Amino acid sequence: MGSWWRGAPCHLELLLAVILVGVVNRSDGGVTSGFVRKVEKTIDMPLDSDIFRVPPGYNAPQQVHITQGNLDGTAMIISWVTEDEPGSSEVLYGTDEDKLELSAEGKYTRYKFYNYTSGYIHHCTIRHLKYDTEYYYAVGIGHTVRKFWFTTPPAVGPDVPYTFGLIGDLGQSYDSNVTLTHYESNPKAQTVLFLGDLSYADNYPNHDNVRWDTWGRFIERSTAYQPWIWTAGNHEIDFAPNLGETVPFKPYRHRYHVPYRSSSSSSPFWYSIKRASAYIIVLASYSAYGKYTPQYKWLEAELPKVNRSETPWLIVLMHAPWYNSYNYHYMEGESMRVMYEPWFVKYKVDVVFAGHVHAYERSYRVSNIAYDIVNGKCEPVPDESAPVYITVGDGGNLEGLATNMTEPQPSYSAFRESSFGHAVFEIKNQTHAYYTWHRNQDGNAVAADSLWFYNSYWKTANEASAM
Repeated sequence: MGSWWRGAPCHLELLLAVILVGVVNRSDGGVTSGFVRKVEKTIDMPLDSDIFRVPPGYNAPQQVHITQGNLDGTAMIISWVTEDEPGSSEVLYGTDEDKLELSAEGKYTRYKFYNYTSGYIHHCTIRHLKYDTEYYYAVGIGHTVRKFWFTTPPAVGPDVPYTFGLIGDLGQSYDSNVTLTHYESNPKAQTVLFLGDLSYADNYPNHDNVRWDTWGRFIERSTAYQPWIWTAGNHEIDFAPNLGETVPFKPYRHRYHVPYRSSSSSSPFWYSIKRASAYIIVLASYSAYGKYTPQYKWLEAELPKVNRSETPWLIVLMHAPWYNSYNYHYMEGESMRVMYEPWFVKYKVDVVFAGHVHAYERSYRVSNIAYDIVNGKCEPVPDESAPVYITVGDGGNLEGLATNMTEPQPSYSAFRESSFGHAVFEIKNQTHAYYTWHRNQDGNAVAADSLWFYNSYWKTANEASAM
């Protein structure tokens, strides 16, 4: 073997070079993908696209979407819009498609934004739902009735398998449609964790709120059947004093309700839910988060409440990423990281999902919490108690992809690629989960990036008990 090895290096080096050139570029960090997406402008779908078609019938409900309605998953918020008149805010529902015996009464709201007046936006919470049960529901009572269905999550518990899809910065371009179609073709995911930046209406002249309506009709094919858990991004702020609009988040707050009060939050921009074996905390990148602020005080009280024997998987959602090696939005999340990262390490958060940067990136488990102004310790270091940070801001919006990366790739960055796509986080049991990222150019069974997660809390506990 020794004589063969001495004669082989030149052949092995050539073979390895051929493989690596076709697959990845390596640097000080992990992997920068060598996949080259065709360079073309991202274009929004036109207003007369079939994707945005208004459902037929007088005052037909449109833009139907659902989200979890309380802390533990036994309630659902059902929302929709009627255009001609308010109509009924009642929801009929039940477990028999042909016999909707239960009902709940909601409320409707409207808003004006510059020269736009919204339709009648209805929100109704249906409660006392049974776990792991298929429900049918109807809206538009008294006019054009439309029926949909959803499945409630299994009861909260430590070994309950559950699968989440992850989408961020979606918009309403042709690429957005590919992303949503690609996600829909994946049979596993049961609930979408949405990472902010919904319609991108603020990118149009006068923050054209018609684009909020078209976006709602575009995503209805998923949001009417699967709950989407909402995170607010910068494109939801809609602060436009030049138009006389000085109330931030006005369209978003009217259209997308979340169950923030059930987790003792004072604002819909930060809240938490339990779903199956996961405890999900949603944070607000664009609301005050410094010490003594409502968000700070809420998170300080919330993290100790998480019972890892009941919900072992602790997931955090936010919009602006803390670890980002692209030259887009670089370090925008830095001040929030400084405030909260020590807590994430202390409470062993498993994974943090963010959007904002229109590309994909996954970190190693790292932390940067040792700095105290005078000690000079200000670089990320490997830390098994720290989360993995994943940016999935690649939904397909009209602003296009982020392609300019910092070089060399930082040591904290495990994998990055400038492509549109979505991700899936599949919890297997108390200790293991399988994560995959899917670029739009591949079949749904193909993972462009993947990682097995060993739950950081239970890994530590199991190692301690084995000693």
